[in-house]
Amino acid sequence: MGNLKALAVKFIATLAILYLILGLYYGMTFGTVFLITLVLGIVSYLVGDLGVLPRTSNIVATLVDFVLALLIVWLMISWLTASTTAFTMALITAIGIAVVEYVFHKYMFNITKHTDDRDRTNRPRNLQYQTEASDEFSPELSKDHENRK
Repeated sequence: MGNLKALAVKFIATLAILYLILGLYYGMTFGTVFLITLVLGIVSYLVGDLGVLPRTSNIVATLVDFVLALLIVWLMISWLTASTTAFTMALITAIGIAVVEYVFHKYMFNITKHTDDRDRTNRPRNLQYQTEASDEFSPELSKDHENRK
């Protein structure tokens, strides 16, 4: 249920920022903005939020989401419209998405923090690793071994 709620929050936030930039500023239709939001939301949630964010930091995941947004929006604008400024539109949109993603990652951290705390309580806490040590730096060869040479 947490993933569905997070995906819904991400979709609404992404739709809002894309409609502000692409719909109101650049005059794209709502259907085109909705389709771009749907593709971008699913891909960036799977790759950035579920794949990269748990393994790295918020900044790295935001950079990954920026690159994903730039590529996906640029390609979809190029395919769906006859715009000559597709890259500029995608760059401005990707910057807006990166700001939204940075805040969304903090939200994701707050959601997953409670499940991580439960997992950590079951782990053993007194792991004491020791290594073997020796006083000798090199082995002493016996006299029998020297005589064989």
